[in-house]
Amino acid sequence: MLYNVMDIQNILPHRYPFLLVDRITSLEEGKSIEGYKNVSISEPVFQGHFPGHPIYPGVMIIEGMAQAGGVLAFVSASKEDQEAAKNKVVYFMSIDKAKFRQPVVPGDKLVYRLSVIKHRGSVWHLDAKAYVDEKLVAEANLKAMIVDK
Repeated sequence: MLYNVMDIQNILPHRYPFLLVDRITSLEEGKSIEGYKNVSISEPVFQGHFPGHPIYPGVMIIEGMAQAGGVLAFVSASKEDQEAAKNKVVYFMSIDKAKFRQPVVPGDKLVYRLSVIKHRGSVWHLDAKAYVDEKLVAEANLKAMIVDK
């Protein structure tokens, strides 16, 4: 484990119920990241999606992958930029080629694996994939920019 949920909260501004990364297990600065979220039936989203047939929403999977990408971007910044990062946030610019391959349900461990396609300045272009039990459940190309709060 590289970063637990408390460490992640020191990097990202997200908080319950919208912090969607529990741990970061692997990180290669400027190149790739792996982390996960344990999907629990106690999450508020399951009250409405769907009662009696709980499915973790695809948009939440995409957001979780993006949050992992935000950790990668902030940790990959130089030490001077990391201080400045406290006054910054990551914004989506685009989500392309999103595909949902199989439902994610309570009890699943949702593993996010992202790799950098391109990074220029404050813009990050990421190949993002999500897995449950090593089966691909979702994927997308994400583009995000680090901006001032």
